[in-house]
Amino acid sequence: MSTYGSDEKPIIVDGSNVAYEGVPKGSKPELSNILAVRKALEKRGYDPVIIVDAALHHVVDQPSQIEHLIDKDAILQAPAGTDADYFILETAGRMHAQVVSNDEYRPYRDRFPWIDKRRVPFMIIDGQVELYLPDLKPADQERHDG
Repeated sequence: MSTYGSDEKPIIVDGSNVAYEGVPKGSKPELSNILAVRKALEKRGYDPVIIVDAALHHVVDQPSQIEHLIDKDAILQAPAGTDADYFILETAGRMHAQVVSNDEYRPYRDRFPWIDKRRVPFMIIDGQVELYLPDLKPADQERHDG
């Protein structure tokens, strides 16, 4: 989770959206998706701030593990009865950060007109995270100057 004084760039992660990525309908959202996205972002020099909605810990595949991460503030949980999307976008706006999510946030476009410019779509393919960050090189690509 974010260490606001670090040299890494903050990036907000819509943890609930990430947990459901690639999960068959009727199956439980997966904590491993959140952890994989966090690792992929950290490899790219980002400091991920992961926000989930309050209901996720009731339905996720590893409820005790996500509770532990919430207790350690490694994952932030939006207050019960509130819309996590609002907190995700408000935090991203305040931190001038991008948002990793496949949610298009249509109800919020008037309040947060920057959504299209800062939203980072993603896929998880065979456990590998693919982030749509066109301005960045892949995390494992090395620069070879000759």
